[in-house]
Amino acid sequence: MKKIRIYCFRLLSMILLLQSCTKDLNQYPTVETTSESVYTSVDGYRAVLAKLYGSFAVAGNGRGDADPDMASSTASWGYLRVYFNLQEVPTDEVIYTWAGGDNMTDIQYMTWGASDTWVNAMYYRIYYTVAICNEFLRNATAEKLAAFSSTEQAQIAAFAAEARFLRALAYSHAMDLYGNVPFVTEKDPVAAFFPPRMTRGELFAFIEKELTEVAMLLPEARQNEYGRVSRAAAWSLLAKNYLNAQVYTGTARYADCLNYAKKVIDGGYALHSNYKQLFNADNDKRTNEIIFPIQADVAHTTTWGATTYLVNGPIVGSMKASDYGVLSGWNSFRTLREFVALFQVQDKRGDFWKNGQSLDVEDPGASSQGYGMVKFTNLNDDGSYKTDEGLVSTDFPMIRLADVYLMYAEAVLRGGGGSVQEAITLVNRLRERAYGNATGSIDQAQLTLDFILAERGRELFWECTRRTDLIRFGRFTGNAYLWQWKGGEINGRSVDAKFNLYPIPTTDMSANPNLVQNPGY
Repeated sequence: MKKIRIYCFRLLSMILLLQSCTKDLNQYPTVETTSESVYTSVDGYRAVLAKLYGSFAVAGNGRGDADPDMASSTASWGYLRVYFNLQEVPTDEVIYTWAGGDNMTDIQYMTWGASDTWVNAMYYRIYYTVAICNEFLRNATAEKLAAFSSTEQAQIAAFAAEARFLRALAYSHAMDLYGNVPFVTEKDPVAAFFPPRMTRGELFAFIEKELTEVAMLLPEARQNEYGRVSRAAAWSLLAKNYLNAQVYTGTARYADCLNYAKKVIDGGYALHSNYKQLFNADNDKRTNEIIFPIQADVAHTTTWGATTYLVNGPIVGSMKASDYGVLSGWNSFRTLREFVALFQVQDKRGDFWKNGQSLDVEDPGASSQGYGMVKFTNLNDDGSYKTDEGLVSTDFPMIRLADVYLMYAEAVLRGGGGSVQEAITLVNRLRERAYGNATGSIDQAQLTLDFILAERGRELFWECTRRTDLIRFGRFTGNAYLWQWKGGEINGRSVDAKFNLYPIPTTDMSANPNLVQNPGY
């Protein structure tokens, strides 16, 4: 079975920080029940676990995010759609057509403030996921499980390790996007209280401890059920956090990044031979490369966010929607000339749609300006597709092996140790797949940090890494790298360093006296 099957229930127990009850993802009639009744069987725990995974994909319980988990209209687009917008729209990889109508102008131009709807939506989606993970863990203590058999206790304990990983992933996003944030775990009271503020460095240490502990509790690499995490997912997230540790904590951890990247590389994974098939409706078959996906399914996880957004959104102008497995294009986003310039003609990853499209963007709202580019499709390997009003079955690769290869190479260049020759070999595997032969291969002289940043753009575009990468390289704010419409000017301008972090939402600042706003806001 491709997708994790999710059962229908609604938990009525209070969730800390959020005036919302936890809900599942299925499209069948909802049956309300209390936590006291749902946490009485392994199947009940498994159903809640599926909701934790699903919180990264869908935003409600009905078809197309109906019956939403959260009241905010922007947050109702779902975690992944909001995360994509905050990680990609302010960068050189995206120019957004409907910025005004979708309240995205300030995100596009890096002029947002603490009341921005998208900044708020991401913050509260993160804490919604944290909250339901905490609720699960409160019900997975030794005391709560005492009535279960030893076999059942072991199963639920394994589920709890997955819940801890998912919470660590959400907290990693909070650390990356917002810096110093409120901190809540399952050990905190369910009754209303003011969560303490945790500094970015303290949160880094908490996530590091959680991931190193759960790694040994999760299944071996490639031994997990598809769509659920293995220890390789924990190793990969550790590697990514270590790669950015100097930004997060002020202390470089490149040797640790290299160590955990190497664990993944030696874990039995391999690159899939066809780059485009990593992003189609049959990509659940790519378990050799995709380490952890956010799942989508036309029948069971219907959402207008997640990959439905990423398939329909970039279909612009004369592009034929059926060529990508959907019914119509949304004319939402294109890419910019500076990003186009990263690709050589022979690089098959740079599949730009130029027909009727100009390279330069003089008017960001003109969908005919900026080259079109589709990465995600709803096509099966044989070219067939199944859709329902444009909904898709394409999974989002939150963690995949190619990213780990590039993390290893960057850690080597930044003094983390390892083998320069292995770094070259790993990068050239990506290049040979992209070019179809060895013509794109590089040598040691070409393996530089500037090359790595460009290659991360070419390999990982629209996979929610670009903002983080540009910040790590000192290219996101300031004037070291300008692209069209950076800062709201046609040829780009220097942007204040405060925009390396998003602000804590005004609503939370007003509600919690323990919080301190990020500098400059």
